[in-house]
Amino acid sequence: MNVLLTGSAGFIGSHIAEALTAAGHRVRGLDTRPDGLGDPPADVRDAAAVARRLEDVDAVCHQAAKVGLGVDVSDLPDYTSVNVQGTAVLLAEMARAGVGALVLASSMVVYGEGAYTCTVHGLVRPGPRPEDALRAGRFEPPCPACGEPLTPGAVGEETPPGPRNVYADTKLAQEHLAASWARATGGTVAALRYHNVYGPRMPRDTPYAGVAALFRSRLMDGLAPLVFEDGAQRRDFVHVRDVARAGVLALERAAAAPPEPGGLRAYNIASGDPRSVGAMAGALADAFGGPRPRVTGDYRLGDVRHIVARPDRARRELGFRPAVPFAEGMAEFARPHVTSS
Repeated sequence: MNVLLTGSAGFIGSHIAEALTAAGHRVRGLDTRPDGLGDPPADVRDAAAVARRLEDVDAVCHQAAKVGLGVDVSDLPDYTSVNVQGTAVLLAEMARAGVGALVLASSMVVYGEGAYTCTVHGLVRPGPRPEDALRAGRFEPPCPACGEPLTPGAVGEETPPGPRNVYADTKLAQEHLAASWARATGGTVAALRYHNVYGPRMPRDTPYAGVAALFRSRLMDGLAPLVFEDGAQRRDFVHVRDVARAGVLALERAAAAPPEPGGLRAYNIASGDPRSVGAMAGALADAFGGPRPRVTGDYRLGDVRHIVARPDRARRELGFRPAVPFAEGMAEFARPHVTSS
């Protein structure tokens, strides 16, 4: 295939470019930074530049985005401009060019809190945790009906969305825009809901980086990773090479046997082997040979407590099976010569 890859110079995008090339596909990049693919830098919000890159393209893999939780409300314009407006421009130009296959980088943040079960009320979705509870160290969300403790579980793709911050809002908006485009054009969308991606080339020293990158930056400076809340919050950490392979599988399936023509099909891209944030910080510190993590009790209002996924659909429909074990991935991530930004 001829594939247009937006965000081609980014952390995940650069790995997808390598995986596509290794699989025999031809990759055309679009990024605001040089990506080594031969095209000059361009912005996904530039309709003319997007139109030029779409010539003779069979499918699009859309990775370009402003990522991370954000710092404060001053980030709202940038998130909506890059993530929402940029996606709208791309979809409009795809419609004009007659390109009908899209793999969209979505995120587990669209779910908000994960799945929980109450012994009285069954499956429930707790609302945002109030700040007074977080301030008092009550991090586990109670049952919204009776206030009793809950048992966390795993979310499937059918779980209703419940975004809790501007980044999550814009990722869900991308899915909605892509679904509308698919209905209008008969195109197909595979929305890959990435969980906590880590690995080589992950940026450091930025407030928008993921938690693994923030912990590694502290360790590289000889400092202990700072773990928020009590460290028991659970996430699914998936290696970037596994994520890149999922992107290739989704593109190849879209070309060979499109999922739901005229619609969007979502896939959890996760390891299926969740860990607590505290355990991840400990594993990274051990692999790095640095100081033990320090649990601070601090919190961020936009964070959720537990969010882990069932990756069954991606395994069944895309043939996706993670190949990088957690311990091996953390050991690689800890090696400074691999992890430079």
